[in-house]
Amino acid sequence: MLAALERMVNTDGGSYDKPGVDAVGAQVRGFLEGHGIPVETIPGSRFGDCLRATVEGGEAGASGNVRQNILLMGHRDTVFPKGEPERRPFRVENGIAIGPGVADMKAGLVMNMFVLAAFKAVGGAPGPLVALFTGDEEIGSPEGRPVIEAEARRARVVFNSEPGRANGGVVTGRKGGVFMAVEIEGRAAHSGGNFEAGISAIGELAAKVTAIHALTDLARGITLNVGLVSGGQSVNTVAPSAQLQIDLRYVEPADRDEIMGRIHEIVGRSFVPGTRSAMTIRGEFLPLTQSAAAAKLFEAYVEAAAESGLSVTGDFSGGCADSGFTAAVGAPTLCAVGPVGGKAHSPEEYLEVATLVPRAQAVARAILRLDRAGL
Repeated sequence: MLAALERMVNTDGGSYDKPGVDAVGAQVRGFLEGHGIPVETIPGSRFGDCLRATVEGGEAGASGNVRQNILLMGHRDTVFPKGEPERRPFRVENGIAIGPGVADMKAGLVMNMFVLAAFKAVGGAPGPLVALFTGDEEIGSPEGRPVIEAEARRARVVFNSEPGRANGGVVTGRKGGVFMAVEIEGRAAHSGGNFEAGISAIGELAAKVTAIHALTDLARGITLNVGLVSGGQSVNTVAPSAQLQIDLRYVEPADRDEIMGRIHEIVGRSFVPGTRSAMTIRGEFLPLTQSAAAAKLFEAYVEAAAESGLSVTGDFSGGCADSGFTAAVGAPTLCAVGPVGGKAHSPEEYLEVATLVPRAQAVARAILRLDRAGL
């Protein structure tokens, strides 16, 4: 497992680096096909291809459940710039693995590969296993989402192998997120000689930022963050243009439309007369909510994990993931079942090496318990 993980971590794979993400995919394919597991490629036009691997299991219709497939998921892309693996290559020190994407989520990919190989070798799964290895989750899965949703509609249950929490927990609920960009148009003028002829796009940006941040409602789990701003032409020019980027997070699905409506009102209003603004949605995740069936899946996983010596809690996360898409189409979903790690998206990202095997065992044992759990 460590050898496969080292190769992956030392391969570039930022979301916008399609060749790099597909190079990681080639490693996944090579491993799986080497174990006799067929892999289908669903091409991506801009981002990494989706890989779909299958291991037959169970008897058709044996469970009386129309949804037979047991779905394992993971994404191959990372958030890091080109060349990051050369600057910070994979290493292990005192049982801790370090490197870009080591926890989020290349360790989860390796875990899924080995779970598939184990069931291929010895059988025992109560239904067909399907694994998706996608290539664009870190930017909202613009090409991966339809593939994930189509697969989830056929899924009996879903295990998403995002990194386990630092406390050893898994994730049973996540916020939804919408990522937006607003372009503001003003009018340039010399700030000394012709100030009154100008219309400041930056002035409009400042007013919009204040209004957008005022929508935050911590009691309801709603947060608005303008995380990027840019604009202007020169210090002595009234700014003719500006841009801001917004991150919205929410808990309840109904809150999304309410807050988005209020954002549209702010974008459509000209605080500085004469400015014009337009907004585009650049990415979106749905919230992960726990259904009654998902609660059963969590219980089955807790029992399975205990057999591997793990004590597991179900945690809520403000971060987003592809698991929201699968839950939204009705598939019982459990997230963050991957090996334990933390500090994702930072130079301090780490993985607890000792969790690779027991977390893989926990998923395998949970799969074996599905019939007993009534799933």
